[in-house]
Amino acid sequence: MSSNKNALIRYKTLDKCLKNKYKKYTLEDLMDECSEALFEYEGKESFVSKRTIQLDLQNMRSEKFGYEAPIEVFERKYYRYSDPEYSIHNIQVTENDLKAMTNAVQILKQFKDFSMFKELNGVIQKLEDSIHSTHQKSIIHLDKNERLKGLEYIDVLYQAIMNKKVLKILYKSFTAREANVMLVHPQLLKEYNNRWFLICWHKKKMYNLALDRIEGIEIDDNGVYYDKEFDADRYFGEVVGATVSENQRPQNVVFFVTKRHAPYVATKPFHHSQVVVKEEEEGTTFKICVQLNFELERMILGMGEFVTVLKPNILVRRIARSIRIAHENYNNIGNEYSSHHRLA
Repeated sequence: MSSNKNALIRYKTLDKCLKNKYKKYTLEDLMDECSEALFEYEGKESFVSKRTIQLDLQNMRSEKFGYEAPIEVFERKYYRYSDPEYSIHNIQVTENDLKAMTNAVQILKQFKDFSMFKELNGVIQKLEDSIHSTHQKSIIHLDKNERLKGLEYIDVLYQAIMNKKVLKILYKSFTAREANVMLVHPQLLKEYNNRWFLICWHKKKMYNLALDRIEGIEIDDNGVYYDKEFDADRYFGEVVGATVSENQRPQNVVFFVTKRHAPYVATKPFHHSQVVVKEEEEGTTFKICVQLNFELERMILGMGEFVTVLKPNILVRRIARSIRIAHENYNNIGNEYSSHHRLA
């Protein structure tokens, strides 16, 4: 049993004794009561020391856990609450407590797909119901796409990583015509931009599998798991997003951001390696050192005309090509609309 659980059992037992109006409890009595309570929960002998009980009483008296219990010693050896109506279970929840609980509930709800949080689902619901009954509104909202395909595999993959299981995954990439079975050694679950990925060892190298492209999973009980002792910070340290190439070295990416949007990029860097190269009246030039990947291009294109890539040339050409195709697409839409409008 965890030390936190032990402490909660002791506090609950001490509370029961201290509010008992018909019995006098010495320090030794409280030790015996707590030892017996732990025995009932654990099923084995547990001795609670005098020092532990003294610290528990001190904590209950203090503001540490919000109890501020009115514990007194009478006749120089017996313990009780000076207020006979007091109990640690009757503590009033403050407005700040409600705000903290509301925000905690919003965060916990994001992880309900993991089995380790499933036993909390009932608790979370109770907290949420209690908070709503006080009309306390949430002040944190986390983005999550509940309809995203592949979320149903999160817990299976999590358990496989925890228990070091080899998996047979039926996977269909965006470019493949048909799904293929991959024998993989799962190492890490990665979330980026509201999408989940499995980082796994397959055929002597690391693969990045999008969960929304997985069509089925089976556990290979006969497979011998290969543990890479994966260091996520190091593995993703030279990329934006989740796509890593083991055959590509990071490059200096230099880009210009217009004056209006430069503060945004300065306070929310594209990458942890970002530095300012030059500040001018028209805007700011930044530099990052990363691998060139799909996520980097999407992020740059997402800022539209407010960012211009200066180096390297290969990235300049890729971005220019994407913008040119987008421009042609809009021209085609404009031409089709004009033609349709004339016919109408």
